[in-house]
Amino acid sequence: MNGQPLPLWLDIAISAVVLCGALIAFMGSLGLLRLKSYFERVHAPSIIATMGCWCVMHGALVYFSVQEGFLALHVLLIALFVAVTVPVTSIFLMRAALFRARRSGEAVPQSLSRMTGSGEDRDS
Repeated sequence: MNGQPLPLWLDIAISAVVLCGALIAFMGSLGLLRLKSYFERVHAPSIIATMGCWCVMHGALVYFSVQEGFLALHVLLIALFVAVTVPVTSIFLMRAALFRARRSGEAVPQSLSRMTGSGEDRDS
């Protein structure tokens, strides 16, 4: 790092992007608290957290790239890891909860494969 302060306009722009990401993540947290069922609650944080992470990542990318004088790839790797793992984890958690709810006899949406029929049924 060169230790020189950033121009005021760049400080304000980076701060605005990071603050926007924090507000988006806060909205996801509110969705987690306010929504009633598990299937509603799991959706808000997974989508919103990824979007908030990307805003913070853009702010950090600009800040560290300007400070170090070259593209800060470590920030991109963190954001890429979050963007890949959050949706996959959410899908696995939702499928496990859906399986558990079906086994316990709760009212859950019908399987799409049963609604559309399998490929063999459509051919005949």
